[in-house]
Amino acid sequence: MSFAGKYELQSQENFEPFMKALGLPDDQIQKGKDIKSISEIVQDGKKFKITVTTGSKVLHNEFTIGEECEMEMLTGEKVKAVVQLEGNNRLVANLKGLKSVTELNGDTITNTLTMGDLTYKRISKRI
Repeated sequence: MSFAGKYELQSQENFEPFMKALGLPDDQIQKGKDIKSISEIVQDGKKFKITVTTGSKVLHNEFTIGEECEMEMLTGEKVKAVVQLEGNNRLVANLKGLKSVTELNGDTITNTLTMGDLTYKRISKRI
């Protein structure tokens, strides 16, 4: 299944508490909570390039399934991670105490981030 495409954020759950727990400043949280971010995924076999644009903030990560890479977190911190493919539609990564699961179903991508007992969920549709 190909993840490639552009996706616009439709809804999110637990944005503010999760971002506070990550250590993002309140002004950034307030600015980011109502912006419909756009995610662009370029996939070439096992290689992925993901760009998430939220207002003026751009987060760019590249990785190859099963290989260690450096990923930028929402805080700007860079951490080492390995992204795994589960089945043919789930990308799973563990980043410094944070678990990220990205699941593609048709034209909908659900990204769930879990840290301790806090979960942040983003649902985006292909545009």
